[in-house]
Formats: sequence, structure tokens, C-alpha cells
Amino acid sequence: MLEFSVAAGYVSTLLFAVATLPMIVKAIATRDLASYSRSNLLLVNGGNLVHSIYIYSLPPGPIWLLHACYLATSVVMLVWHLRFGAATDRRSASWRSKKERALLASATSTP
Repeated sequence: MLEFSVAAGYVSTLLFAVATLPMIVKAIATRDLASYSRSNLLLVNGGNLVHSIYIYSLPPGPIWLLHACYLATSVVMLVWHLRFGAATDRRSASWRSKKERALLASATSTP
């Protein structure tokens, strides 16, 4: 029974790790992290660091791999948010300004 539960742990770890790939790939491709909250990313990283004390006190196994994946993903997303977040915010503001100007122009030019 123990072998089955460990195998299930590895399979679920693989599924959870693969599930984060679209988020990472999209962040790499677009560098658009405007939909991520910096405070949430900070809290996730803090929680992961504290949770590491518990996880790494357990015997090595699938949970170590899963937690390492979560640690790496959350750190990468925070670093990218810090690096690209300001540029993303400026692009969003610029886009909003263009959209608002277009709406104002269309509203004022209607007879």
C-alpha cells in the first residue's frame, strides 16, 4: 500500500508541476504580469518559506519535489513582477489612455 501512495504522490506532483507551465510560458512570452498582485506574490513567497520548515522536516519524497516546484514558481513570478511589473503598469496605463481618448473623440464627433 505504501508504494501505491508514493506513486500517487509522484503522479500528482507531476500533474501540479505541469499545471503551472502555462502560467510560466505566458509570463515569459508576454512579460505581462499586470494580472498578478504583488502583495499576493509576496505573501505566497513568505508562506512558502515558512512552510519549507515543515516540508523539509519530512522524509524525502514527492512532497519535497512539489514544494520545490512551488518555491521556484513563486520566486520566479515575484522576480518577474518586480522586474517587468512597472513596465507592464505603464503599458496598461498607456493603453487605457489611448482607449479613453478614442472614446472621448468618438463621443464628441457624433453629430
